[in-house]
Amino acid sequence: MKKFIQVFYVALILLFIYAPIFTLVLYSFVDTPIVSIQEALRIGFSFELYKKLFNDAALMTIVWDTLFLAFLAAVLATVLGTIGAIGIYYSRGKLGKSVSAASRIPVINAEIVTAVALVLLFAAIFTESRSYFAMVIGHLVITTPFVVLSVMPKLKQMDPNLYEAALDLGASPAKALFSVVLPEILPGVLSGFMLSITLSLDDYIISAYTKPAGFDTISTYVYGAMAKSNANSSLPALRALSAIIFVVIILVVVAKNVYTRKKEAK
Repeated sequence: MKKFIQVFYVALILLFIYAPIFTLVLYSFVDTPIVSIQEALRIGFSFELYKKLFNDAALMTIVWDTLFLAFLAAVLATVLGTIGAIGIYYSRGKLGKSVSAASRIPVINAEIVTAVALVLLFAAIFTESRSYFAMVIGHLVITTPFVVLSVMPKLKQMDPNLYEAALDLGASPAKALFSVVLPEILPGVLSGFMLSITLSLDDYIISAYTKPAGFDTISTYVYGAMAKSNANSSLPALRALSAIIFVVIILVVVAKNVYTRKKEAK
């Protein structure tokens, strides 16, 4: 009876978490702005929303712009976060602890505070607070700390003598870093990269406050379209886009877990 209650409790939590996502995937095959079981049964299931998604040139431009922004921010955040994590790990004394504590502030800080601070900073320096550069910097601010948090555990799991042993055997600091340290922390780096892409794709507040005029990400476009009219013809197609993103993320996570387990087994 106790085991049944435990299984039921876990199943209930998983259902609570994933039921909205599975509903979204289900209705990505129903070409109707009205989300209801009656409409789904009346119209039937099809790939019409996926066709509309790929045939809508304006919407696809927004999608590609958002994906490029997320990829650019993730690459830069991964590089900066990995370097920062290595620097924090090998720092000694109060400096390392201070930098480590400072790197966690954007994680716990309210995103609206970060957005307003960035707007004021760029307005003071460049007289223009809204630009593509400002938006990239904003995404770096919210993603880089998560890369640091992803890489640090792998650094702590690594044998601290490996780097020094490589130096003793004649490797240069750069050679030891790329040949010894990076392979050991690669799973954490990949996790940070994936998390950065997800956070960038999901972000609305930073993008809304820093994006230049005429530029939209998926989140700002959806908010704007919903604010103007719930009957916007492009909104149902975004269900198909959301389903695609969800499936891709699931596949990447599964592939990463398989890779990690194989590496641990070796």
